[in-house]
Amino acid sequence: MTRRLLEGSEAVAEAMVAAGCRFFAGYPMTPFTEVLEHMARLLPEHGGTCINAESELEAVGMAWGAAATGTRAATGSTGQGLSLMQESLSELVSAHIPMVVLNMARAQGDYFQATRGGGHGDYRMPVLAPKDAAEAVSLMATAFELADQWRTPVLVFGDYYLAHTAQSVDVPEAGTPPAAPEWALDGSTGGSGRAKLLSPLGDHKRRDDVGYDLQEHYRGVARSVQEMTEGIEPRYEEFHSEDADVVVMAWGTPGRYVRAAVKELRDTGVPVGFLRPITLYPFPDAAVQRAAKHAKLVAVYENNQGQMIDDVRLALEGRAPVRFIGGLSLDHSGFGIAPDLEVATMRARIEEVVGTC
Repeated sequence: MTRRLLEGSEAVAEAMVAAGCRFFAGYPMTPFTEVLEHMARLLPEHGGTCINAESELEAVGMAWGAAATGTRAATGSTGQGLSLMQESLSELVSAHIPMVVLNMARAQGDYFQATRGGGHGDYRMPVLAPKDAAEAVSLMATAFELADQWRTPVLVFGDYYLAHTAQSVDVPEAGTPPAAPEWALDGSTGGSGRAKLLSPLGDHKRRDDVGYDLQEHYRGVARSVQEMTEGIEPRYEEFHSEDADVVVMAWGTPGRYVRAAVKELRDTGVPVGFLRPITLYPFPDAAVQRAAKHAKLVAVYENNQGQMIDDVRLALEGRAPVRFIGGLSLDHSGFGIAPDLEVATMRARIEEVVGTC
């Protein structure tokens, strides 16, 4: 492992390659484009393949094909491009195919898309939200491991800041990708009467005179999603919540600014605490409940009109009042370079709600 100063996009690309990713497909869209460019440079050096697809629809389809062979594969975009991938992502869950998906978002308006999805059927997939490039590097291996363990797509949720700012990061050396799993397609069972099948309609071949029992398959998918949800330990960052009158929550890049504001206030004796979910799904419900056990108020900052706040309210089930202190903050390009993201602004908003307690 070596420490290097890297732009976030390059750090994420190097971390994916180090985690064994050997196929990547995407379509250029800022702020995701640079990840695609770095993967195009890195993968051939490690025996992998990167394809600049015709669109996001083709990109996710290509990654689907590679993942079905047991190759660690990934794709990504920004929120607009991921909108085109939603059907495939929902069907990847039903087909039990592992894959890592990046969203280098333009603010935080894609929370519902990431945690609820826009595909069809009764599905969920894990979502990891790093606060910066260093945390993203450490979570890439986790994302591929979760994808393989639960045979599901895993979304890593970044943004413009993560993708386009440089940071000193520890990047692991590229190792040998894991061997193809038993379920992977290699063509050897075709025409044998026991052909492997990876399909959103079922996992084994049916006789023509019987057809598909989709009830059976969908119930199996539901059981898999439930087992995954219960089996993944939610990740979060928390401090000073045990005696806080106000617990402040934020996720992703804004969490860095909110955390700094909370620390400043705490250093001056203001009884505030901090909680940042790292897994947006499964959401750290138990941690939120513990953090708010003695709080008079939970304040939520997001760079959107209020989305994670729904999960905070669901976790608390009325145990404490919840107040939104966020709001959409963008530059003229809409890429999410937010004027509000400064410690002084976060501190002022927190002080305002503390004054109401």
